[in-house]
Amino acid sequence: MRLFCTAIVFLLLIATGPPAWAAEDAQLQPWQERLPTIASAALLRDVDVLETSYAALHPGLHRYLSDAELADAYADLRRRFASPQRLDQTYLAYSAFAAKIRCGHTYANFYNQGKAVQQALLQHPRLPLLFRWIDGEMVVTRDLGSGAALPPGTRILALDGVPTHDILARLLPYARADGHNDFKRIADMQRIGSGRYEAFDVFYPLLYPHAVAPSLRVRYQAPGDARTRSVKLRMMAFADADAARDRKADPASPLGWTLERPRPGVALLRMPSWVAYQHPEWDWQAYVDGLFRNLVDDQTTDLLIDLRGNEGGTGVGESLIAHLIEAPTAVSIATRSVRYRRVPDALRPALSTWDDSFYDWGDAAIGPVDGFYRLTKYDDTEAGVVIAPKAPRFGGRVWVMIGPDNSSATFEFAETVQQQRLGILVGEPTGGNQRGINGGAFLFMTLPGSGIELDVPLIAQFAEKQAPDAGLLPDVPAPESASSIAVGRDVALEAILVRIEQAELFQRN
Repeated sequence: MRLFCTAIVFLLLIATGPPAWAAEDAQLQPWQERLPTIASAALLRDVDVLETSYAALHPGLHRYLSDAELADAYADLRRRFASPQRLDQTYLAYSAFAAKIRCGHTYANFYNQGKAVQQALLQHPRLPLLFRWIDGEMVVTRDLGSGAALPPGTRILALDGVPTHDILARLLPYARADGHNDFKRIADMQRIGSGRYEAFDVFYPLLYPHAVAPSLRVRYQAPGDARTRSVKLRMMAFADADAARDRKADPASPLGWTLERPRPGVALLRMPSWVAYQHPEWDWQAYVDGLFRNLVDDQTTDLLIDLRGNEGGTGVGESLIAHLIEAPTAVSIATRSVRYRRVPDALRPALSTWDDSFYDWGDAAIGPVDGFYRLTKYDDTEAGVVIAPKAPRFGGRVWVMIGPDNSSATFEFAETVQQQRLGILVGEPTGGNQRGINGGAFLFMTLPGSGIELDVPLIAQFAEKQAPDAGLLPDVPAPESASSIAVGRDVALEAILVRIEQAELFQRN
């Protein structure tokens, strides 16, 4: 029932929300007046570059869009750019276009923008709260120093007089997700402290320019209080918010991985990020190997892997699986496809990447068949990717805590765990999509007229069998609520511990 209600809330938000080209504030704010304006001719040339590059390179354009729908999306951009546009207007236009493709890896990536774009558009003051959207409501999980000491579980009803459900409706046309996975789309607009740039921090001030101010008035309802109150919150400067997020890294685990023992025989491995490529000096594989040696030596009976809030990154999941299996296991359940064997020379000036092999797949791209090449570069065998077992093997029970942020490498790990019955998924529906996702390798396209960058995912995975247009459902649903947040309950962890106790009681009897 909870999943159904959440979906209905989303549909109502979309139905009542404004179109992607939402009306801007009538009066420009001082920060907008300082932004460059880009000539129409330059913008239209950029759309030509975008359309040509995506047609040649992007393997997922028509996974959810027909030819006519994609043509309409480009036509909307050209209509928008028939007159000069400020930089913020241009960024919003490209972000709305990318969201229509329904690919979680196709967007004007915050981290890949040039310094000028980042400083002009992405570094505005931050709302001094972490929060989740639950049933269409903004629910505080942590006050970062607002001056109002709002407790967890507080429901924020309005920001500067605008109801928060209207704000969410206006944000959603810019959210990125695969297919029609609306759980991920809503989660994309939360503030959970997961990175220097979060989508809410970027799009809220672009859509509500007057919110770039030292303070913001909010209307709220505290947990256990029937009254509605109003207060002004101190906004956090970008530098202060970034400093508060950047805690001193643990040299043993710069990604914040921790191992806890909630009770004897139970190990809780929290993994908030898998972006190990940002720390090339760290041997994360040795960390994983050592972790499993300790688990086996300590005779751990239950391993809990907490992936909530973790989109993905490096293929850490394969190293985890290697310690859970007894025999070589094929995990490639989807066909890898690309749209090209070699990037056309004419497209190269706008493109960059970290691995030049992405420009030319060579003999690893087999085909074409129906406009696609089958990519074998990463296959271990003709059957695809095969993970070999690695000692020591953990033979206890495995529980994986999941949520809507799991949309890339963490989605693929959870999918393998569920399909191979290596563990039990607990929590909320994931991001990603069972029909397959686009990613794996990327080119970064910087449009010359505006200087705005859009990511180009290069590898599409297509499910071999008909699959739902959705993420994964947990084996054990354990959704959070405003009331559970208010009292500090971890619903997923509680659900697992109860089942462990029940299993132990059954064994004793």
